[in-house]
Amino acid sequence: MAKKVFSVIGKRTWRKDGVAKVTGKIKFTHDISLPNMLYGRVLKSPYPHARVRSIDVSEAEKIGAICLTFKETPKVKYNERLVSVPEATYKDRTVLTDKPLYVGEPVAAVAAETEEKAQRALELIKVEYETLEPLMDPEEAMKPGKPLLHESVVVADRVVKVENNVACKLEISEGNIEKGFGEADVVVEREYKTNRRYHLQLETKTVICKPEIDGGVTVWCTTQSIHNTRILLHQIFGIPLSKINVKKAALGGSFGSSIQTNTIVPICVALALKARRPVKLVYSREEDMHDHCCYQVILRLKLGAKRNGLLTAGEMHVIVDIGGHQIQAYPLLGCMAGWWVSLYKIPNLKYKGIAVYTNKVPSCAMRGFGNPQVTWAVETLMDELAEKISMDPLEFKLKNYVGLGDIFWGQGPTVKSVITSCGVEEILRKGAEMVGWNKRGEPREKRGRVRRGIGMARGFHTSGAGGPLAGQTVDYSGATVKVNEDGTIDYLTALMDCGQGDYDTHAKIIAEELGVPLRNINVVLTDTRSTVYDVCTHASRATYVGGAAALKAAREVKGKLLEYASRVLDVNPNALKIKPDEETGQGVIYIEGVPGKSLTIGELASLARHKNWGTFAATVSLRQVKCPPHFTGYFVEVEVDTETGVVKPLRIVAGADIGTVINPGLAEGQMHGGFAMGLSMALHEDTPYNPESGDLTNKGFITDYKVPTAADMVDVEDFKVFFVDTHEPTGPFGAKGIGEGATNPVAAAVVNAIYNAIGVRFYELPITPEKIVKALREKEGK
Repeated sequence: MAKKVFSVIGKRTWRKDGVAKVTGKIKFTHDISLPNMLYGRVLKSPYPHARVRSIDVSEAEKIGAICLTFKETPKVKYNERLVSVPEATYKDRTVLTDKPLYVGEPVAAVAAETEEKAQRALELIKVEYETLEPLMDPEEAMKPGKPLLHESVVVADRVVKVENNVACKLEISEGNIEKGFGEADVVVEREYKTNRRYHLQLETKTVICKPEIDGGVTVWCTTQSIHNTRILLHQIFGIPLSKINVKKAALGGSFGSSIQTNTIVPICVALALKARRPVKLVYSREEDMHDHCCYQVILRLKLGAKRNGLLTAGEMHVIVDIGGHQIQAYPLLGCMAGWWVSLYKIPNLKYKGIAVYTNKVPSCAMRGFGNPQVTWAVETLMDELAEKISMDPLEFKLKNYVGLGDIFWGQGPTVKSVITSCGVEEILRKGAEMVGWNKRGEPREKRGRVRRGIGMARGFHTSGAGGPLAGQTVDYSGATVKVNEDGTIDYLTALMDCGQGDYDTHAKIIAEELGVPLRNINVVLTDTRSTVYDVCTHASRATYVGGAAALKAAREVKGKLLEYASRVLDVNPNALKIKPDEETGQGVIYIEGVPGKSLTIGELASLARHKNWGTFAATVSLRQVKCPPHFTGYFVEVEVDTETGVVKPLRIVAGADIGTVINPGLAEGQMHGGFAMGLSMALHEDTPYNPESGDLTNKGFITDYKVPTAADMVDVEDFKVFFVDTHEPTGPFGAKGIGEGATNPVAAAVVNAIYNAIGVRFYELPITPEKIVKALREKEGK
């Protein structure tokens, strides 16, 4: 069958927001200012665990500041994240608190005419704290007799008691684990500990709230979901949804840190309602680092295999340090199980996941939602197990991977579907050939101060969170497509573009379906009043789910266009086609093989107005009943200086199966960016805590939080990206996602490359130069 030729899909084009971004004209929430606006500041706890004995705001009020304390805010318990059903949503926090559970937790807030005055007012507030025993280690926190950080949480309106600081837990088993390990010729068991990384998104958390005359509010904020923000504000303040309008602004990156409604949003709303004036609240970088981080995990993994390379059993035990509050701990535990069992076929398995409260900054999703952590452990242990059965790791993985026709746990045990497109083997075979996998050599053969090694790892992520059954995850999207009277197209969606170019993807899908020039698609900056619901930009769903909704709306509009054009041209609508005419800037409706019998979409839309036929438009909601995995594989060559412990990447070969590639340039950019984040996870990032103060060791200063810069990356010509030719039958024009799969296997590939260079395996991240030098000295008996 001949491959379909597209007009704009797969082509390299200018980003619709490109000029506005590079010229600084685009508006982020931070850039918005309103008349009569006050500036807010938040008073945060200096202690990791304390109780507020008294609070005095009188001096701050004397200088004219609006002051807000926990005594005045609603006592409604909530969870900032609204992506799961009520039965999987654990609520444990309020707008402000009198019992802070981490350094940086808000206890009061002020608003004043200027930022300087607001800061001065903040410093005038007097708080007397009773300090309590801090729990900084999750395993220590679970011991009997330790103080409970939360006595209870609310789940689906039920009050659930908390025991031993266990926030939630999940256990899963399939097959016979004892029998499976008994059949194994080799069993390997290891413990892994990941780092606690900060998202370091470009835009810090910002919110503006304008109280309206009808008792409602208008809100602009950094968010990945305008509708979930609106719903949460309704739950907290009891304001009818019809009176809450959350408006879009450009989002300066997120990496999962704004899936939840950010902590400062309800604080700003409460301030604005009290002041009866607009309030703007912006977190500094130091405050932002005290606001969120990724999940730190202690992961114990055990795998068994026969000498012939088949896995027989697996056991995983996960302890997740979630910090002071739950944001999405229970869904995370399910997803981590899914990431594990969807990598390789394990006939007998047992999984136990425990999320634990500690007195640290609350954890949330970070590009991969636990997948990079799980994949690092699994892919490095698979390499180690392959070595013990004398098999090439690549062949071992190909013999066991979950692929075409297999059951895939998209977002944990309640979201399962069958894989209908898969390019894993091509990724690994082609990548191995490009990097020279068979010439990498063994660690024992490497000599000299500077040694090189090649490592590989494969991974995947879901494209959305849908499935044939409802499951525990909310996942549907919406779109509106409207034809203007000149033939241009307005596109409205609640889905947020986090900066990766989702709006361009949707515009291309619509242009391709309607047969119009890409420049004719206008992506409207919308709000919750002008759009139907979209759950959130997460789970790499923007193309597969959001794009599918855009396609569905475009198809409905196309049907209407062809129906009315058939009346004008006096022909059956099935005989009509539409093609873009770049010269006239129109989509042309025509009859193939019949020259001269045609009209443009603009002409038809104008005629429809004059004849009172109405507007050609469609609004749809769509849930995809699958969440197909997009697959990735990285082959990484590194150089290790055995005297300094410094690791330098030299060459990267990255392959991906994302179905039809809609935006090649942006997709390649995702692979480059994903590698940078994975490399940083492996070698650099962490936010350790000072055991004396309970605060971050770096106190939130970005100068002491190291990530790779452009100077630390490989030269562009040494970073090869390729996409395998697959087609996802359920995706828009055959497309799947890419965002998170671009990061998930990177850390494992880097760690495996280090082993290939120096013959030492590491089980704790990040692998700093100090750790490498120490390990080499121990290996050499020094």
